Amino acid sequence: MPNPRAYLAEAIASYALVFFGPLSIIMAVAHFGEDLDTQSVFFISLAHGGTVALMIYAFGHISGAHIGPSVTIPLMVTRKIGVPDGIAYIASQLVGAVAAAATLKVILPELGARVNFGTQGGPSDVLQNSAASGLAVEAILTFFLVLTVFMCAVHKRASPGWHGFAIGGMVFLVHLVGIPLTGASVNPARTFGPALVSGSWEFHWIYWVGPIVGGIVAGVIMDRLFVRPDEAKASKEARGDAPEA
Repeated sequence: MPNPRAYLAEAIASYALVFFGPLSIIMAVAHFGEDLDTQSVFFISLAHGGTVALMIYAFGHISGAHIGPSVTIPLMVTRKIGVPDGIAYIASQLVGAVAAAATLKVILPELGARVNFGTQGGPSDVLQNSAASGLAVEAILTFFLVLTVFMCAVHKRASPGWHGFAIGGMVFLVHLVGIPLTGASVNPARTFGPALVSGSWEFHWIYWVGPIVGGIVAGVIMDRLFVRPDEAKASKEARGDAPEA
């Protein structure tokens, strides 16, 4: 059954990520200094991780707060969300991302343009600008992000109340190590919004393929090895405790 409230929640949460995340890049790099250093990487990582954590606590009970196709698609593949809802979620995420990037272009046109409104620019010199290495980095980083989602939010025996902190913390860690490598997308919507507004499409495909592949691999493994077996065990224990008819 369609759930417009959930779709709106996904759009708002994605807007928040693509507003505050790229805004932190604009302020750290374009306004305060031209180069990425330890301080600016920490600042940008904290903005992304903090936004995701807060949006999970704000909208997790409404839509699950996927905030990106790299989470929604693995949940579709493992049948945690239906295909029609999943497609609507992704569309909502992309709309929210584009709206946020467009907002940044309106309020900070010159500063934002210096960093393409937060668009990831492809594999860095550290990776020798290798598309294959960039693809691998995005897939691995997303693998651990989606692993955290499944084990802290999807798994029914996860510690309650900690999922936002854990997932936001993983987003922070992913950006802390990934920004100097690929810019750390791990979310096609996060890259698509700024790319569309700035017209910067260099290496754009790796920010779709890497996160989606890494997310699906993590989702399938976590679901098959941990989530489903424990759900089946809990169901069996419940039936055993129930009185016979």
